[in-house]
Amino acid sequence: MRIARFSIDGNVAFGAVEGDPTGPDSHEGLVLDIIKGIPFADFELSGTKVPLDKVRLLPPVLPNKVVAIGRNYAEHAAELGNEVPDTPWAFFKPSTSVIGPGDPIVYPSFSREVHHEAELAVVIGRLCREVPRERVKDVILGYTCANDVTARDTQRSEKQWARAKGFDSSCPLGPWIETGLDLAAASDLAITATVNGELRQAGRTSQMVNSIEDLIVNITEAMTLLPGDVLLTGTPAGVGPLQPGDEVAVTVEGVGTLTNKVVARA
Repeated sequence: MRIARFSIDGNVAFGAVEGDPTGPDSHEGLVLDIIKGIPFADFELSGTKVPLDKVRLLPPVLPNKVVAIGRNYAEHAAELGNEVPDTPWAFFKPSTSVIGPGDPIVYPSFSREVHHEAELAVVIGRLCREVPRERVKDVILGYTCANDVTARDTQRSEKQWARAKGFDSSCPLGPWIETGLDLAAASDLAITATVNGELRQAGRTSQMVNSIEDLIVNITEAMTLLPGDVLLTGTPAGVGPLQPGDEVAVTVEGVGTLTNKVVARA
């Protein structure tokens, strides 16, 4: 099931995305069956359906926290002159960094070098702590696309990455949550990023240094994850600059495409 969060006539709801695109617009021909309840508990489909192109898609979740992993693809670490860490290298992106599909990435005033980073995002479905490897599959609601937008010059100049990776609009998520992938499938998906239609990144989740299971086991040793929290699993090689006016699209095989435009701060 593909679960989207959306706004229509001032109301916010979740819906199950049904159908296949019928036109050049990736949303044309798709409909939403509005969910009664929330996807983190038992829910029913209402049978009330609205065309997807008549609503505004929102971030598929509003996470309490986004836990991101740095240097989890060896070729990406190498392209920036870094070593692969011995253990998962986690950092946070605040909830205020999260935006949805179609929302603008606002170029931060303190940076002159902003990069895209296409990633597979894992959406947590239940409260969990100290998750054993064999139970990891039970705490995952599904998967979505993410762009770990990074002020690269700030990342180089500051020891902490809070500003470089946590500025407002630096965490696009969407377009929906795909719940139909198991861990085996999610562990070998193609990830691409294009800028103005030009291919920039192309990799597979099978290239991760630390697997999804590794990451969730490691993170939950230290902290409790809540329903709706998001794990960013790292980016493949090919990261590069974004400028105001650019359109960046992240595609994850079997999940969807997340598209955002970059704008200058007013």
